[in-house]
Amino acid sequence: MSELHDIAKCAREASYVMASLSSDVKNQALANVASYLKSAKEDIFAANKTDLEEAEKNNLETPLIKRLKFNDDKLTDVVSGIESLIGLNDPVGRITLRTTLDDGLELTRVTCPIGVIGVIFESRPDALVQIASLCIKSGNAVFLKGGSEAINTNKALASVISKAGIDAGLPEGWLNLLTTRSEIADMLKLDEYIDLIIPRGSNSFVQYIMQNTNIAVLGHADGVCHTYIDADADPSTALKVALDAKTQYVSVCNATETFLVNEEVKETILPRLVKALQDAGVEIFGDDYVAETFGVGKAEEWHHEYLAMKCSVKVVKDVDEAISHINHYGSGHTDAIITENKTTAERFMTMVDSGSVLVNCSTRFADGFRYGFGAEVGIATSKIHARGPVGLEGLVSYKYRLIGDGDIVAPYCDGTKKFKHIHHDK
Repeated sequence: MSELHDIAKCAREASYVMASLSSDVKNQALANVASYLKSAKEDIFAANKTDLEEAEKNNLETPLIKRLKFNDDKLTDVVSGIESLIGLNDPVGRITLRTTLDDGLELTRVTCPIGVIGVIFESRPDALVQIASLCIKSGNAVFLKGGSEAINTNKALASVISKAGIDAGLPEGWLNLLTTRSEIADMLKLDEYIDLIIPRGSNSFVQYIMQNTNIAVLGHADGVCHTYIDADADPSTALKVALDAKTQYVSVCNATETFLVNEEVKETILPRLVKALQDAGVEIFGDDYVAETFGVGKAEEWHHEYLAMKCSVKVVKDVDEAISHINHYGSGHTDAIITENKTTAERFMTMVDSGSVLVNCSTRFADGFRYGFGAEVGIATSKIHARGPVGLEGLVSYKYRLIGDGDIVAPYCDGTKKFKHIHHDK
């Protein structure tokens, strides 16, 4: 029996205790995490400095180094997220259905934690803090596997967070950090103990996870996000939103990668859009019209996540062609429309098949913290259980509770008794 198997078994036992914790205990654990992180910040920053130096030696790409950095600003952000989580209602123990089956026979549906969650994430150490905090609030035990480039930072963070939770009354084994790549393959075999895997990484990596485990997988493969500029778009709104959606932070999954522009504004808004993007340092790849008109490179593929100061631009006939393009080439992540036409906006929101659909605002808003979830454990493009930014609501399931008084089924089968099925407000 492997060491990881034993650890997973302990995590399963810890998950039962986590499910029974009061809101006060969980909130105290979160308060401890915020306080302990601030107290240990110099040790955490020193660990992060080691990771950054190693990353630069290994010529890690600039966007990845930016994500790897954990400094005062990142600490302030994660602490703010934790404080926000404390203020949110406990997602566990909520009654979402109440039905009287018959006199004295009461059915309720009550939210409960999923159990043990395994999260594999990229080089952002702040993601570790967000994920662990969400698992505290939702009452789940967790396995965390970050990128090898952040190993020292992750170890420092996990140690502090684990102790902060245990000091508040969380069970030993509630948080477990994996540090080697080989442990991922081992974790994927632990379907007896782990209930859900949430992978955050490249398309190929997520596909690998899905194909090599019997554990349920929740996540997204890539973020090919679109912003469509409609014929009825306000030019200043279009330019302001487009620049933010592309350039505010390029190495994230909710940055816009493709701009679709209605042909009615190809001689008005489009030239201004191209200039604004280029002035900001964005390299543009266009369809035939855009490439020829503005002397830019031609887009070789439309399902492409740049994660860089690059984007694709295409002219479309109308909103229906934009919708068709997005549903065909998008990744079901986040897509936006810029328009002053409410009917067009409603059609776009209804027919675009994505986890988040936005009107007159940047795709960068598609984020658990910005949506008021406290933080997010990831983005899901699946349609079952959780979709879009996965916050607290996506980390709980439910169970049915039926309370009777010596009731048996036989009388309902022979017709002696009939169900009343009286549904009550929750």
